[in-house]
Amino acid sequence: MRTKAVRLYGKNDLRLEEFDLPKIQDDQILAHIISDSICMSTYKATIQGSDHKRVPKDIATNPVIVGHEFCGEIIEVGAKWKDQYKPGTKFTIQPALNYKGSLDAPGYSYPYTGGAATYIILPNEVMETGNLLVYNGEAYFYGSLAEPMSCIVGAYHASYHTESGSYVHKMGIVEGGACAILAGAGPMGLGAIDYAINSNRRPSLLVVVDIDQERLERASQIYTVEKAAKNGVTLKYVNTKDLENPTDYLLSLNDGKGYDDVFVYAPVRSLVEMADEMLGRDGCLNFFAGPTRTDFKAELNFYNVHYNSTHIVGTSGGNKDDLLESIELMEKGIINPAAMITHIGGLDSVVDTTLNLPNIPGGKKLIYTNIALELTAINDFAEKGKTDPMFAKLAEIVERNNGLWCLEAEQYLLANAKSI
Repeated sequence: MRTKAVRLYGKNDLRLEEFDLPKIQDDQILAHIISDSICMSTYKATIQGSDHKRVPKDIATNPVIVGHEFCGEIIEVGAKWKDQYKPGTKFTIQPALNYKGSLDAPGYSYPYTGGAATYIILPNEVMETGNLLVYNGEAYFYGSLAEPMSCIVGAYHASYHTESGSYVHKMGIVEGGACAILAGAGPMGLGAIDYAINSNRRPSLLVVVDIDQERLERASQIYTVEKAAKNGVTLKYVNTKDLENPTDYLLSLNDGKGYDDVFVYAPVRSLVEMADEMLGRDGCLNFFAGPTRTDFKAELNFYNVHYNSTHIVGTSGGNKDDLLESIELMEKGIINPAAMITHIGGLDSVVDTTLNLPNIPGGKKLIYTNIALELTAINDFAEKGKTDPMFAKLAEIVERNNGLWCLEAEQYLLANAKSI
């Protein structure tokens, strides 16, 4: 099978190439990738190369396919898995395999397995660990968003609390408690808002904090305070950019009391320290953001750790159960992580987009791997539509969908874009 894929050869060395995949073995599966969203973790792996803990040392001679937020269809199934998986089945994966203690993961570690490709081979360990997951939704892009959404779900489950006199940790945020998301209007923050107001375990107060007014306004238009109120959540959006004492103001929103759960969605020292100051008794600081610096540090109040039982937790991705929960919530229409997506592109845009990811504004960059398309912001569809009928139609579709990417837009794009 001939494939086109973006492979990593070394630090900042990504290449779009065409090559032959070997014939699958009895314990492998051949798959056709349709969509893959680009994660900041892929950028980190790209700039670190073999220094990254999941990337092999020999990528200069044995490059790996990047991308781990992918969705596609099974094409051919090896004899070992014929009773469990069938050709034509839509799927997504949980890339954190944790196979026999190894850190190897699709999108980081395999020469023939990654999302930035047209066709790939799924190795035995993906199925062996139960991380090849059937996806029954219509839109492929939701399958690509299942993995980042699972990271959000996992973080909510990883937060924990205790009771005085007990050493048992109660997992999850405080139901009916006060919760804040700092730097919460970015792409992953939007997913965190969605989950907080629509999942079965909700806070009574949710405060979303950011310093970008445009992002806050977009978030408030998608996840309205009225919709949150119907679910029993008082939702507040706060821009702290010009506040003289943002911590005091945020505490005042909870009647001066500390928060039960505070999530930090950007690796910024001042945010971590503000989150620590916001914690109430038994409050949990959830450090969600993954820093690129290995020496990233911040100060914590250990007086409060000792006397107020405050604590900190961090997660790096979700697990299989988190991903299954994400898929179920999307399939039932309970959550809609389409708000994360701000850009659309083809496989030929992956290299430049990944290398420049921190400098490209907006949220998730969604790639359709079988088309050629310059990375384009959804907000630019109308302007490009003045000279390109395809973008004119896409602009019309997303406008009818509250400015969000959707199934109709995906189907139109796949039917009309240039094949790669």
